[in-house]
Amino acid sequence: MQVFPGKNVRWIALAAGWLLGSTAFAQNPLIRVGTEHTQLVLSVDGKKQLTQVYFGKAMTAAPTGDGTPAYPAYGTDISDAALRITHADGNLTTRLVYSRHTEMVVDANSTLTTIYLKDSHYPDEVRICYKTYRKQDVIEQWTEIEHTEKSAITLHNYASAALGFRSAPYFLSYFYGDWANEFNLVETELTEGTKIVDSKLTVRSNQMSNPSFLLSVNGKLQEDTGEVVGGTLAWPGNWQFRFELDRTKKLQLTAGANPFAAEYKLAPKTVFKTPSFLYTWSDGGSGEVSRRFHRWARTYGLRDGQASRDILLNNWEATYFDFDETKLSAIIKDAASMGFELFLLDDGWFGTKYPRNNDDAGLGDWTVNPKKLPHGLSYLAEECRKRNLKFGIWVEPEMVNPKSELYEKHPEWVLTAANRELDLQRNQLILDLTNPAVQEYVYSVLEKTVTENKGISYLKWDCNRYLTNPGSSYLGADKQSHLFVEYSRGLMKVLERFRKKFPDITAMVCSGGGGRMDYGTMPYFQEYWSSDNTDALDRIRIQWGVTHFFPAIGLASHVSVTPNHITGRATPLKFRFDVAMSGKLGMDLQPGQMSPDEKAFSQKAIQTYKQIRGTVLHGDLYRLQSPYTHDRAAISYVSERQDSVVVFHYLLKKAIYGDKSTVRLKGLKKDGVYKLTEINKGSFTRLGDYEGKTFTGEFLMTQGLPFTLYNEFESAAFVLSLQ
Repeated sequence: MQVFPGKNVRWIALAAGWLLGSTAFAQNPLIRVGTEHTQLVLSVDGKKQLTQVYFGKAMTAAPTGDGTPAYPAYGTDISDAALRITHADGNLTTRLVYSRHTEMVVDANSTLTTIYLKDSHYPDEVRICYKTYRKQDVIEQWTEIEHTEKSAITLHNYASAALGFRSAPYFLSYFYGDWANEFNLVETELTEGTKIVDSKLTVRSNQMSNPSFLLSVNGKLQEDTGEVVGGTLAWPGNWQFRFELDRTKKLQLTAGANPFAAEYKLAPKTVFKTPSFLYTWSDGGSGEVSRRFHRWARTYGLRDGQASRDILLNNWEATYFDFDETKLSAIIKDAASMGFELFLLDDGWFGTKYPRNNDDAGLGDWTVNPKKLPHGLSYLAEECRKRNLKFGIWVEPEMVNPKSELYEKHPEWVLTAANRELDLQRNQLILDLTNPAVQEYVYSVLEKTVTENKGISYLKWDCNRYLTNPGSSYLGADKQSHLFVEYSRGLMKVLERFRKKFPDITAMVCSGGGGRMDYGTMPYFQEYWSSDNTDALDRIRIQWGVTHFFPAIGLASHVSVTPNHITGRATPLKFRFDVAMSGKLGMDLQPGQMSPDEKAFSQKAIQTYKQIRGTVLHGDLYRLQSPYTHDRAAISYVSERQDSVVVFHYLLKKAIYGDKSTVRLKGLKKDGVYKLTEINKGSFTRLGDYEGKTFTGEFLMTQGLPFTLYNEFESAAFVLSLQ
């Protein structure tokens, strides 16, 4: 922690851009919530209201200046309300005053600070909780609401956090898109008024926008410099970020579950816990924000984040629904010969009365189709085991087709509004996970499938529609608005129960692509599927966006067929491998479809990936050149010890005179000497002048290695090894 001289505190804090002080903290203790490099300071003003007095670089000196409400409640302040309640007697206002606070050491890296607020009149308590992750420089914040009024109160707004800033101009960067076009990065300057980024989809809620943002001050977002706040909400349901800028240039951020149509009646003596909001402050640009979240995720945010990952072969693009034991056995044999470590059987393996031969039937009936697989899933698992492969299957347990035995038996188990026609997407409906009986069914399906089919070690959990026509036959008429909270809670109950019973199953979260990319979901999964679009050119942009908050260790990235089945674009095999190997490598392209030369290249690339995946999956990501600003994109991964570096270059558009960009590396040992080895060599090389030669880290970071790329979809990848 850096210490500043007291006489310079005000100047330094203003220069840092995050000063929000209080005139009363001299009479009240400061509450410091901090990590190695980031600090949030809170105090209590003369009206006993909690205020944020500082957020920025960690320091020991006390801040000064005017404060902002740390958790504004409706009726007290004109700021955007983080909390809005209708009390049991109909009173619409809430006035929160400070009661006390506690600090508890969780472990050597984490401390939990809890601030207790109470209403000045009603028996309502609000607990604001801050958990710090010291080494990763991440703060986790959530709120707990409880009361003892005579009857239920109604929660209208129940944000997880509110933060204040005073350092205009502000530039907001966030992610938008849709199926097969996820994670587009957009930047906008915030002007007076309110900017909202949110989702109301309930299920697959992150499909069109991700619950993550970057807020830069005093200039546009930069990769390596500038003050940036990065934030993301750990919640698989509806979410909302509100950015309110007033006439004095004071900005308030309010983050949490989306309150739209989601009023919640809270019974007395019941705790309402909001989702966690995760955030950090950095003066090292967006790159440092990303690396902090990646380090945090590998330790806390993703299941088995310190382990390795298997290279899998998926049958989907080769067979779709059209397969049998003979066809799959041949694919398994091919997978073993190529060096894969896991075979994944995708959609279409289940359904008896209504066989799953396309997407209009069978969902909900999780029994093996005997016509396709007469010897069951265990036979395929054994075929894999004999060839030293693991075996996995696709499931979509939250969904049901109307053409299914489950729907015939329990039509009341689906989410749909009363007195409305069924609204289908992909010929399917959503099961009502607010209902404990449905939760039990979904869990029992998973348990039975894994228990009765020996050898399953991997699940791809899919979710292929979002919620429309909302309504639950389980929730009462007065609690229909609870649906938007209770569905997500029900989902996480099922996931938690499944994980306790089957801790060793590897799982990928897929939701029509990137529809569930959030840290509420990811602790139950080792991998995530960011997009159904596997076109290598599009994946460069998609993965560029994804990795701002989510690490490569979970980023399933597959080599696909060409022309690509979604875009129709044809790209070289080397280009597809160079893109897929920048994440967690997998393949949908089948060995049986390859020429001998393509097989040989693929086998070698798979073996190469096994040598470099430790650096890719666990190393620090450095974004070197953006596909948003250049026709040539480049990234690198640097191992924790800085002794191994993997670099990927991609040319996105043909350069008639050649793209001569000199890309300088980052994160190396300045005095270290690194040897260059090209990987995934094609029929020619652009790196011949550098192969086998050594360079200092200082040279690589200041001068760089210039080489020209010419052709559309040309790529170059190399390893730097510390000598």
